[in-house]
Amino acid sequence: MTDASAVVNTAGGNAAGGQGTTGGDGDRTRTARVPKYYRLKRHLQDMTETMPPGTPVPPERSLAAEFDTSRTTVRQALQELVVEGRLERIQGKGTFVAKPKVAQVLQLTSYTEDMRAQGLEPTSQLLEIGYITADDRLSRLLDIPEGGRVLRIERLRLANGEPMAIETTHLSQERFPALRRSLVKYTSLYTALAEVYGVHLAHAEETIETSLATPREAGLLGTDVGLPMLMLSRHSRDSNGDPVEWVRSVYRGDRYKFVANLERPGG
Repeated sequence: MTDASAVVNTAGGNAAGGQGTTGGDGDRTRTARVPKYYRLKRHLQDMTETMPPGTPVPPERSLAAEFDTSRTTVRQALQELVVEGRLERIQGKGTFVAKPKVAQVLQLTSYTEDMRAQGLEPTSQLLEIGYITADDRLSRLLDIPEGGRVLRIERLRLANGEPMAIETTHLSQERFPALRRSLVKYTSLYTALAEVYGVHLAHAEETIETSLATPREAGLLGTDVGLPMLMLSRHSRDSNGDPVEWVRSVYRGDRYKFVANLERPGG
C-alpha cells in the first residue's frame, strides 16, 4: 500500500486527472489522495499504541458513529490492523489490542532456546510422526538415496500456551536409527541428536518467505484463513558439513518477527 502522505514526483506533462505545481526543473508534483479508511486506520493505530495489550477496541458501530463513516470503512481499517498484528480479533468477544510480536534473532538455535530467551515458556504438541520415502528433493537435502526412509516430525509450537508455529522436520532414518523412540525421552530434538548420536548442528542455510494461512494451518494456529504467514526453510549441517535436517516452519505473521544483525563485507 502506498503511504498516503507521500509526494509523487512525475517528470514531463500532466498525469491523467492530476493536479500539481510545476517547479523550475519542469517536474510536476501532486499529493496522493488519502482514503478515508486509511486515515481512520492511522488514528486507531496511534490510539492503540498507548494502550496495554488486551484493551478492548470500541465496537464497529461506535467507531462508525464517532468518525461519521460507514461500518464497512471501519471494518477495513480494523482488518488491516489485525493482519499487521496490532489488533487481535477474538470470535464472540470483540477486537483487542494485541500483544507485542515475538522478536527472534536469526541464529542457529532451537525453538525452546528462542522462546526461553524471550522469557516465554515453550511447549510442543506432536501432530504427526512417521516415515516417508525420500523424493528427489529430500534425497539431495539429506544426502541419501532417492527412496530412502525419512523420519518426518510435525509439531505445533506454543509459547505460554499460545500457538505460534507449525514445524515439520525431516531427518535420515539411516543416519539416526531409533530416533523416534529416543524422542519419547527427550523433549528437545537437538538434545537427543547431541546426547544419543553425538551430532551437533554447526551451521545452516535459512530461507524466509511469505505465505497465506491454509484452512488447516489457520485451525491449528487459531488465526483467520488467508492471514499472512512467515514460512521458514532451514537446512542444517554438522561440523563436518554433513546434512542433519531439513525443516519447514510456518509462523504466525501477526505474532512473530525476525531480526538480523548485518555487517558490511570486509568491515
